[in-house]
This record gives sequence, C-alpha cells and structure tokens, in this order.
Amino acid sequence: MNPNDPQFLYMILILPSLFGLTLVGEGLSKILKEERAGWTSMIFGFLFIVIVVFAYLFFSWNLKI
Repeated sequence: MNPNDPQFLYMILILPSLFGLTLVGEGLSKILKEERAGWTSMIFGFLFIVIVVFAYLFFSWNLKI
C-alpha cells in the first residue's frame, strides 16, 4: 500500500483523526458543564490524535515504494 494513495490517507489519517476530534469536543463540552469526566475525554482525544500522527509517520517512512 502506497502512503500517497487516497485510501491510505482516509483509513489511517482522516477517520481516526475525526474520532479523536470528537473525543476532544465531547471533553470540552463536559468541561464547560463542569463535569470531571471531561478531562478524561480530552486526554484520550489528544492521545488518540498523537497516535494517529505517529502511525502515519511510521507508515510513510517504512512503506516508500
């Protein structure tokens, strides 16, 4: 699989990033409502986005064809 293919970008980068952004948004909403669980959602959202970025960099460096 070539990292420049649109399917690769969609599968590895866009969909998981949207999930991470959803977690961040949910956490922000909970924080504004003064719920403690909001921080947990924010942390997991940011962590998920960082993992997605590292996975993309890993695959783009190791799958050069």
